[in-house]
Amino acid sequence: MVNTTAAMMSVGRSGGLPLASLNHISIVCRSVEASLDFYMNVLGFTPVRRPGSFNFDGAWLFNYGIGIHLLQSEDPDSLPEKTEINPKDNHISFQCESMPAVERRLKELDIPYIKRCVEEGGIFVDQIFFHDPDGFMIEICNCDNLPVIPLGDHTFAMASCKRAVAAKQQPLTPVPAQAAPPATAAQCVPSANKAMPRVAGDEAAAHISCA
Repeated sequence: MVNTTAAMMSVGRSGGLPLASLNHISIVCRSVEASLDFYMNVLGFTPVRRPGSFNFDGAWLFNYGIGIHLLQSEDPDSLPEKTEINPKDNHISFQCESMPAVERRLKELDIPYIKRCVEEGGIFVDQIFFHDPDGFMIEICNCDNLPVIPLGDHTFAMASCKRAVAAKQQPLTPVPAQAAPPATAAQCVPSANKAMPRVAGDEAAAHISCA
C-alpha cells in the first residue's frame, strides 16, 4: 500500500484551517438500534460512551481512527427511502485488506451491493458499494493502490493562465509604443504539441502553457 502521509504534508501548508484529522461523521437514523447493529456487526465499529448531557437519542461508535455518531430522527417517516445503489451519491469509504473477503461477508449477510473498478495509469482500484439501514451509502475499496499526488500550485497557475487567455480574446485598446508590459508578467502561448485534441478547429484552452 502507498503511504499518503508524506504526499499530503505540503497540502496542509496551503493556508487552510489548522486541522489535524477526521474526527467523526453524523448520520440521522430511522432507528438508532437498527443502525447500531449494522455499524457494529457489519462494519466492525465499537460503541463508546456518549455525553449524558444530550437530550436526544443517539449512539456513538469508534474504529479505524474515526467516529460514527448516530442521531435518532425526530420524524423517521420523512427520511427518504432506499434507492438504487449509485456510486456517485454521498457516501463514506473504507479501505480494506481483502476485497474478496468483504464480498464474501456481504453475501453471507444478504446485503445487496454493486462492484466497480477504476483504472488509472495501469493501476486498478476495486470498489464495492452498499447501503446502511437508512440508505446512506458505504464504499469498501483498495483505494490505497492509487497514490495521492497533490496538485500543489499548478492548479492555480492554470487558472491564472486561463484568465489571461480569456483577456487576450477581448478587444484591446491601443497602447502607446513606449508603454511596454512589465518584464515579469506571465505570458500564455499555444503549446507546441500538435497532437493535442482540437475543439471547433482550435487547440483546446487547456493546452495553453504559461511562460
